[in-house]
This record gives sequence, C-alpha cells and structure tokens, in this order.
Amino acid sequence: MGTQTILVVDDDMDIREGIRILLRGENYTILEAASGQQALDQLSSTVGLVILDIMMPGMSGLRVCEEIRKISTVPILFLTAKAQETDKLVGLTAGGDDYLTKPFSYAELIARVKALLRRYCVYRGKVQEGTEERFLSLRGVRLNLDHNQVWVREKEVELTEIEYQILRLLMRTPQRIFSIQSIYETVWDEPYFYISNGTVMVHIRKLRVKIEEDPQEPKYIKNVWGKGYRFEGSGNEGG
Repeated sequence: MGTQTILVVDDDMDIREGIRILLRGENYTILEAASGQQALDQLSSTVGLVILDIMMPGMSGLRVCEEIRKISTVPILFLTAKAQETDKLVGLTAGGDDYLTKPFSYAELIARVKALLRRYCVYRGKVQEGTEERFLSLRGVRLNLDHNQVWVREKEVELTEIEYQILRLLMRTPQRIFSIQSIYETVWDEPYFYISNGTVMVHIRKLRVKIEEDPQEPKYIKNVWGKGYRFEGSGNEGG
C-alpha cells in the first residue's frame, strides 16, 4: 500500500503544523487547509482521512462535514475543544466517524488515525484482480462482504465506513443480539467506555435513516431493550 494522504483542516496554523510534523513522522502525506472552503477545494479521491476542526470561522467544521458527506464516505476525525458529550455527538450526527478533544496526546492522535485508515483502506479493501467478490443478501438488503457497497430494495445506498461495518457485523449473524459494548469494540477496535453508548446509538440512528423505509419503525435493525441490537432476518438469499 502506498503512502496514505491525510487532509488536516484547522484555522490555527500552530495546530496544523503540530499535526503535520507528527503524521509526517509516520510517513503520511499531509495536505492542509485553513478554512472550510479550502478543505472542500482540496478534497479528492486520493485523500484517505480528513482531520477536521469543529470550531472554525466562516464555514464551521460541521458544515464542511455535511458537504463532504454529499460526495464522499472518507472517514472524518473531528477535533474539538469542547469536552461535553453532547458536542461530540453533534459532530457524529453531522457525519463524523470519530473525535479527539484538544489538547490530545501524540499517542492518542496516531491511534485514532491508524484505526480509521485501517477500516477505510484495509477492511474496505479494493478487491484484488481475479478475486471473486462475496455478497450477503437478507430481506432485500444486499451487502458486499469485501468492501463498502450496499443495496437496499435494489437501490444502492451510500454508507460511511462506520455504518457499513456496523451493518456488516449485524447481518453476518442475523437474529443474534449484539450489545453496544460488543459493537463498539468490534467496529471501533478500541476499549469500550460508558460514554461510547452515545457514539454507537448515533451511528445506528443514521444507518436506519439510510436503509429503513420508516426509521421510527425499523424492520431491519431492531433494538432489544436492555440488551443491544440485532438484524431481523431469516436465512441467506445467496452470495
């Protein structure tokens, strides 16, 4: 795999410089943007991760995230100076995949970056030439098991990598109840803490909006009160 490209978006030049020095030391290619519009102008298919400050003058990071999500499923790591859980959840609701609260440590930044890139570039993985793609079909939902590609009622839907990994986990064992802790530790690949509940719930809610006919009355992803979530399905239709 070649050098991976990361777009760092922050109006604070010192923060951009610090992140650039740290990530270049890990052999990543770094692009920088001082504003939301600059970020959108620099976004391309070569970018494997966006590190995005929430609080920026002009176009906020939340607005930038919403614009990116219209055209790309690239993972987005929010930077925020606010430690309140509600502020973090707002970022996830806008389409972010993860967040870091300033100030953050070198080890924490590298761990989050590597985890997001691994899910996006490895698990997503472009299928190698000559390799037969594998699919799973349940109750009108068809999922490519090898990379992020999903169809619902014969219409392709765009999922973020986190949403895809959650759906893939649930669909591979339909009817099995997955606790929030199990979902978080499997998909995020990091230790679970109680505050992680909200993170999982936000992504489940956004996933339902994309695949359910009525997200308020879900037919696919069921909430088993006090236990977790399961995919309502009976039998594999092939693949």
